[in-house]
Amino acid sequence: MPNIKSAKKRVLVTEKKTARNKAIKSEVKTEVKKFLALVNSGDKAAATAKFPEVCSVIDGAVGKGVYKKNTAANKKSGLAKKLNAMA
Repeated sequence: MPNIKSAKKRVLVTEKKTARNKAIKSEVKTEVKKFLALVNSGDKAAATAKFPEVCSVIDGAVGKGVYKKNTAANKKSGLAKKLNAMA
């Protein structure tokens, strides 16, 4: 454990930020799982309706600094490919 006051504060701040980032990542993963479940079930209309919501959640994570832009673009691209592969 740190002895210096500023170091103690950094520990608290880091714990707080870690919890926030973890919650945001968890939300993204949950939405992606819901989307993939729709894709795997073959419900193209529902999956098409869900896709913008998933993209919005991913973009929100980028805005909060949890994901980098390229990571988000890669995730969205993969999901779009799966959506377009449904025929």
